[in-house]
Amino acid sequence: MKQHPVYSIHNFKTDLGKKELYINTFTNHLKAHSFIEKPHRHNFYLLVLFTNGTGKHEIDFAKYEIKPGSLFVLQPGQIHNWQLSEVIDGYILFYSQEIYNLYFGNKKVEDYPFYQSVINQPEIILDENEVNTIKPFFDLMITESQTDFPKKTDKILNLLDCIHIEISRKYLSISNHISHSYNYKIHQLELLLEQHYKIEKSPSFYADNMNITLKHLNRICKEILNQTVTEIITNRVILETKRLLVNPIKSVNQIADELGFDDYSYFTRIFKKKTGITPSEFRKTLN
Repeated sequence: MKQHPVYSIHNFKTDLGKKELYINTFTNHLKAHSFIEKPHRHNFYLLVLFTNGTGKHEIDFAKYEIKPGSLFVLQPGQIHNWQLSEVIDGYILFYSQEIYNLYFGNKKVEDYPFYQSVINQPEIILDENEVNTIKPFFDLMITESQTDFPKKTDKILNLLDCIHIEISRKYLSISNHISHSYNYKIHQLELLLEQHYKIEKSPSFYADNMNITLKHLNRICKEILNQTVTEIITNRVILETKRLLVNPIKSVNQIADELGFDDYSYFTRIFKKKTGITPSEFRKTLN
């Protein structure tokens, strides 16, 4: 077992002349970068729409079927790989957080609900009409990427944001997320969780830092996500455990310590309760 590589945008051939932005058809992308079929991570945001072909897409150890209309949105750090049919096509788009957030100012890419880790569902299935609505934006991006016109990057980034808006409309229509002040609280929880989950496992810590009662925070989480605060914290810890287990250099004891567990046996019990196997057994499955 070897550690999975982490790719940057400069690892991919691009005509844009920028290290923060990449757009291509999936067929052409695969011809130049066949290594993407093996498990790997990215340090950028990834968006891919399939318009032809089939296969499987594994993201953070969950498997998804690929078919026409499959759209995937990945955040930096997620482990993924593909198993693809011989004939496959669509569009693939990479961009850094920096290029998007600097360009749009107050609007942040991480504020879109499909890029929020607590509520992230990386797969969205578009029907034929929805594909026909969003596909022209990808086509325009590819056409623009091949020009030398002034404000080329500006146009591409604005087309990207049109895609974000279309995805957001679809995402919110199929999710159970209720569009009111509770969503703001969920976003608050996500930011706190990403900062503190390795040290703070107590639900009360997060409620206190959000200036609300734990009972109210649990009510919000149950209504929006159908999970308790404890379940959300545990799920984040388990996901990070799986990601760290990919690295063969670190022992399970070292991983437990990195994630803030003084008691190795307690760490193992939590992992097994959630996954059905021990961390060591999970590591063996990666082979």
